[in-house]
Amino acid sequence: MPRFAPFLVAGFAAVALASTASAQRYTSPAASVAAVIGGNHISIEYYAPSMHGRKVMGGLVPYGEVWCTGANWATKITTEMGLDINGLKVPKGSYSIWTLPSEKQWMLIINKQTGQFHLNYDESEDFGRVKMNLKALSSPVETFKIELASTGANSGTLSLLWENTDAWVPITVIH
Repeated sequence: MPRFAPFLVAGFAAVALASTASAQRYTSPAASVAAVIGGNHISIEYYAPSMHGRKVMGGLVPYGEVWCTGANWATKITTEMGLDINGLKVPKGSYSIWTLPSEKQWMLIINKQTGQFHLNYDESEDFGRVKMNLKALSSPVETFKIELASTGANSGTLSLLWENTDAWVPITVIH
């Protein structure tokens, strides 16, 4: 038995390294975006998965099921002032963002909990839901990205971009 020990150890190490390399290849890194709109600092913290040759919308992100809008841990939005997100009045504070995608319509979900694992969505904690606008992108986005942009004095947009989809909502700062 001792003469096989190095082979077994080396074989185990090779398997362990291959598994680690595979896991690292699909690891979703932490990402963030921030903007100042109407004097209000808004920040979003999320994890950014990549396509890696996979079908995303309707595949990796199934239609008709609540998605954590990223990976790993729930996406968190923090605002210093109240926001009107496409008609939903959201007080200042921190919330998690979830989405309910379908082929033709997406819903943005603002949830009162933060810090939950991406599979631990609790609908009873929803603050509210609003329809999102959809636009097809001319070229694919490999890594999921959230954008915040100012479009005027107190207004802006929140966009979710991945694969060939841009799902976005208008936001207005409430003073």
